[in-house]
Amino acid sequence: MPFEPRPFRLPRWAANAHLQTLAARVLRSAEAPGMVRERWELRDGDFLDVDMGPDPGPQAPLVLILHGLEGSSKRRYVLSACRALLSMGIRPVAMNFRGCSGTPNRRPRFYHSGETSDPTFVLEGLRRAFPGRKLGAVGFSLGGNALLKLMGEREDGGAGILEAAVAISVPFDLAAGSKFLEETTMGRLYTRYFLRSLRAKVQAKAEVLKSRIDVAATLDAKTLRAFDDVATALLHGFRDADHYYSSCSSAGFIPGIRTPTMVLHSLDDPFLPSSAVPRAALEQNGALTTVLTDRGGHVGYLEGSPLSPVLWGEEQAARYLREALACG
Repeated sequence: MPFEPRPFRLPRWAANAHLQTLAARVLRSAEAPGMVRERWELRDGDFLDVDMGPDPGPQAPLVLILHGLEGSSKRRYVLSACRALLSMGIRPVAMNFRGCSGTPNRRPRFYHSGETSDPTFVLEGLRRAFPGRKLGAVGFSLGGNALLKLMGEREDGGAGILEAAVAISVPFDLAAGSKFLEETTMGRLYTRYFLRSLRAKVQAKAEVLKSRIDVAATLDAKTLRAFDDVATALLHGFRDADHYYSSCSSAGFIPGIRTPTMVLHSLDDPFLPSSAVPRAALEQNGALTTVLTDRGGHVGYLEGSPLSPVLWGEEQAARYLREALACG
């Protein structure tokens, strides 16, 4: 689908990748556009908390939003995406990955970068509940990786479950991203933030998890790779972190995608080296609209001023989905 995004206008006051990443996190509005939570029971006895946005009309398309690592439907980038979609006549649906809604999930597992069964379950449920309506999806960071994998691993390339998709700030190569975070000062600070949240979840469910993982070793993990090696991999059926990373990195699934999809990624993303962006695969897939910018940070793409910020990424995602889903 031909689509021309408006050029990203990098503001002088936030020209650095880390300023983009952190300032966007702070300056996005926390306004929640009337979301109503539903609890979806899963076949394995667990559950997903799904936030349904206001319905613009009986024929309005629906777009599923997938958050990033240790995010939730309450994150400001998710709420910003909800508002942008609503402005285009699209009903947003924000899914919380297991354990991310504020209530611990029941099973001895969490979620991971290659988790596709749960978003597929929600998409299939939306298709049944809203027959005849078009479905799209937006994935941020980890959610973007899972979204690209979800489409690329299917025989139909995702065309049988989604009419359009957008992936933003994707960690295409999980091993490269994990290593990159270990090698930089700011990367280690981001890692500490994520590990603090991950450890708290493990500690809260220690009794449930202790038969599956070494809880003490997990709580002692100093890097994301170490955490993934002793916890994420073992809880979700992988031998170790290497097996998890090689099985779930979305770069390997890009050739199989057949759903019209826009990929937004900044080459200064502090969570992934630019050398790990699979440019050839992205360019060779005719179903993809690939937008690579030199600047923008990680889930940043902040324009305007601190008093009047503009979120270019969410704006372009909503514009693309309006056209792809033929709204209005």
